[in-house]
Amino acid sequence: MRDNTEDLYRGWRMLLAGMQMLFVAFGALVLVPLITGLDPSVALFTAGIGTLIFQFTTKRSVPVFLASSFAFIAPILFSVQTWGMAATMGALFCAGLVYVALSAVVAVRGPGFLHRLLPPVVTGPIIMVIGLGLAPIAVNMAMGKAGDASAELFPYADAMWVSMPALITTLLVATLAKGIFRLVPILAGVAVGYTIAAFTGMVDLTAVDASPWVKLPQFVTPEFQLAAILFMIPVAIAPAIEHVGDVLAIGSVTGKNYVQKPGLHRTLLGDGLATSAASLFGGPPNTTYSEVTGAVMLTKAFNPVVMTWAAVFAIVLAFVAKFGVLLQTIPTPVMGGIMILLFGSIAGVGMNILIKAKVDMSAQRNLVIVATTLVFGIGGMAIGSSEFHLQGVSLCGVVAIVLNLLLPHEKADAEDLHEEQEIVEDILEHSK
Repeated sequence: MRDNTEDLYRGWRMLLAGMQMLFVAFGALVLVPLITGLDPSVALFTAGIGTLIFQFTTKRSVPVFLASSFAFIAPILFSVQTWGMAATMGALFCAGLVYVALSAVVAVRGPGFLHRLLPPVVTGPIIMVIGLGLAPIAVNMAMGKAGDASAELFPYADAMWVSMPALITTLLVATLAKGIFRLVPILAGVAVGYTIAAFTGMVDLTAVDASPWVKLPQFVTPEFQLAAILFMIPVAIAPAIEHVGDVLAIGSVTGKNYVQKPGLHRTLLGDGLATSAASLFGGPPNTTYSEVTGAVMLTKAFNPVVMTWAAVFAIVLAFVAKFGVLLQTIPTPVMGGIMILLFGSIAGVGMNILIKAKVDMSAQRNLVIVATTLVFGIGGMAIGSSEFHLQGVSLCGVVAIVLNLLLPHEKADAEDLHEEQEIVEDILEHSK
């Protein structure tokens, strides 16, 4: 009897821990579909499905939660506008296959291969472009305009009264809050911004009242167009290399070497299959969430079963139609205020990659790669014809990789690069 009581207690504790993990990931999870015009209920569903696929692929050994990737926001916006939603989903399906291909190469050649192909001088500026390229969207929405500034949705003064408190709340919670609350700055910002927006008349709940309680999410069937696929595939480069850092981070928290067991090839495969699966339903690409890693560290919830419960709750919540419609009533100034900090943080991550790797910007080779990548990405350079062209993160990824492969290393740079590669490979293969 006592054993049954203890088992029941452990079960309830796992269930509640799973709800908490979904709560931590929730703000960022739904923000991506709200920005890109996707259905947030579908994003919840695909986050749950993606997490379960990842757990199956990695033999349920890694306590991570997968959900919407911010790296794909700008490419999704451009692709939907250019080729339509169905073609964008087909392109995202193929982007997921890039992870699958990389996992196969890593399985054959070892984890150090990724660093040799995508060193910090390549991934750093690409990630900076992801954040800085989205900056105008955040600012326009914070001022009450559409993301592309094509229309004024709310008066400027009203928008600023909503967006700035949302921004201030987000940054204060991120820096001053303690414990688990420090991991939910986006949710805090949305709550404050939404409350103010409701008092100023920006929130219309008519659609919520008219919506049924239970309904299938608005799934989208993908279509495959070559131009959209070729545009989207290079975007997977930066998230793929970030994945390595996420796996090392959760390994350092739990004290296990996930690069060795279940293996980086398995975690990459799980991420890729989760991304491709999400696109089959009309959801955004999946990625491992650092917020959840932080929550794991705080709560010591190292058992991957916790993430299984988080995934189940996400899937169930996806069918609560009123909840999905309520999310879509969040005014654009609320999201704009939060995105100012969020997109700036992404750019900061890219900068931090360059700093931590001690990339010497006085070396002409490094300067050329970083400078060209940043200006191409932020300036909006496009190369190609009207039928197919590379632009934004896609173009930056290709340009940075090609320049890194073609430009010769100076003697000192070559020695530093060799030493850096040895250190990274040693970390990847032997860290515990």
